[in-house]
Amino acid sequence: MDGIRSTAHARPRDAVSRGSSTFTELAQQVRERGLLRRRYGYYWSKLIGAPLVLASCLLVFIWIGDTWWQLFTAVALAIIFTQIAFLGHDAAHRQIFVSGRWNDWISLILGDLLVGMSYGWWRHKHTRHHANPNKLGADPDIELPVIAVTAETAAKHHGILVSWLRAHQGVLFFPILFFEGISLHASSVRRVFTRGRLERRWVELTFLTVRMVGYLVLVFLVLSPGIAFVFLGVQLGLFGFYMGVAFAPNHKGMPIVPRELTLDFLRRQVMMSRNIRGNRALDIAMGGLNYQIEHHLFPSMPRPHLRRAAPMIAAYCREQGVPYTQVGLFASYAIVIRYINRVGLGERDVFTCPLADQRSHIGALTT
Repeated sequence: MDGIRSTAHARPRDAVSRGSSTFTELAQQVRERGLLRRRYGYYWSKLIGAPLVLASCLLVFIWIGDTWWQLFTAVALAIIFTQIAFLGHDAAHRQIFVSGRWNDWISLILGDLLVGMSYGWWRHKHTRHHANPNKLGADPDIELPVIAVTAETAAKHHGILVSWLRAHQGVLFFPILFFEGISLHASSVRRVFTRGRLERRWVELTFLTVRMVGYLVLVFLVLSPGIAFVFLGVQLGLFGFYMGVAFAPNHKGMPIVPRELTLDFLRRQVMMSRNIRGNRALDIAMGGLNYQIEHHLFPSMPRPHLRRAAPMIAAYCREQGVPYTQVGLFASYAIVIRYINRVGLGERDVFTCPLADQRSHIGALTT
């Protein structure tokens, strides 16, 4: 990494220009193949179907009544809420409608009202991530409160508990994900009550209040306190775990970009992202996030087009000499665990990871 840092400032500006032109050429090919066209039929079926499925599940919840069988309903709701969150993610990236206003309101309804996640909080955080994935000081997704994904974060002084957790984070990674659901809801509530610019603050505050208070009231009206608490624990735990395992393989274990390093758009998005190889069932299960490279290059590309775009983009990257990473689902989790375990144990060279061969590629970019 020292070699990369020492040459970061010396990188010629025309190299960035050449990189920009290569992306422009790729973007033209994507547009010519119609891969940025809206898929209204696909999305309207989901926008109508998702609330109906959720309403049906809640009616079944009321019908079943106060019984431990409701834990199966909790599992179903965790899956439904995650799938709705994926749909809200698509709307937030302008994949559904041409109108930004329509996409915003769909995101507010799906995210705040149905799932209980603040759209404003998520958009601010996610936009920064997309602009500079895995870049120190720029990507909030590598600045996590418990898990350390960079040597810089791991080296900071923390309390005994956090230090212990990070020293064992490779083993504890998946168990910690069960708390992600609570974290997402808490961060959303904190954001709407925090000072600072937040569009439609009162809309978000109203939607989140209706969702969270209404949901808790329904659960405790139908279930006795003991079953209700277990029900909420299962639903929130599985929701957080599902969200975590869908997002974790995308960038964790990929190269960390030094603060001073400048990469062109194509390389910045492709080299720091990882695709997950699989069939259409995996596409549905991961909400299209398994095509992370295509999504980062073209955030507004409708989800159904990602599978079609992947082979073309992979071939183009090979022609340009840009590393295009694609692995199986379980292999991706193994990479993530090995990487964060190294960081937690004090590994100083963040480029010495399961994808260390990419270090040479990044070094070549700065010469």
